[in-house]
Amino acid sequence: MRQIILDTETTGLSPAQGHRIIEIGCIELVDRRFTGREFHCFIHPEREIDEAAQQVHGISLDDLATAPRFAEVAEEFLDFVTGAELVIHNADFDVGFLEHELKLMGHPRPEITEHATVLDTLSLARKMHPGQRNSLDALCKRYEVDASNRDVHGALIDSDLLARVYLAMTGGQTALSLDAEAEEGQDNSKDHEAGLVVESVNTAADLKLVVIKATDEEAAAHDALLEKIANMQH
Repeated sequence: MRQIILDTETTGLSPAQGHRIIEIGCIELVDRRFTGREFHCFIHPEREIDEAAQQVHGISLDDLATAPRFAEVAEEFLDFVTGAELVIHNADFDVGFLEHELKLMGHPRPEITEHATVLDTLSLARKMHPGQRNSLDALCKRYEVDASNRDVHGALIDSDLLARVYLAMTGGQTALSLDAEAEEGQDNSKDHEAGLVVESVNTAADLKLVVIKATDEEAAAHDALLEKIANMQH
């Protein structure tokens, strides 16, 4: 199985408002193993970057002065992802932007699903952890994925974190998760979230316990020992 963990950074929240992609980061997994193959590029958006978006990813328009336009990297990107399953957190966001870019350049096959299948890890997380926060930050805490080096959002950084979260989510259970706060809103952004919740792997009903009762002699010896200890304390 070939999977591509994908993330993008953009100039704002909606392609309907004319916002564009400024960074794409992809990491390849084959049979759930990192292959070391990546696709990563910065892209000149041909428009200004919203201040709120810049505060999230830390990328300014000046940083992209020499970056290629999307049309210049589109075929290389599609070659990398074609035939794979794309694993994306809040896939509607990233897929919407990618298809917008492909349509702007007049690509004959602008629908991402014409090139690859898509798995949305946000939808998966909501099914696995209903009523809890399921942003990438929250999932990193829940599955104990180290995100301490992530000062700002970045497409390649977030793809690496998502790959590790995805493998943990689909590879087993966790007994202790950091996520006690109830989910707020639709969780469609990549906000920083935290909390504490304990997820039980086994309940008492699942366990077959053997109870061995003490004999009368053992009980008497136990009582005598307790009385001796009590007398010593006086």
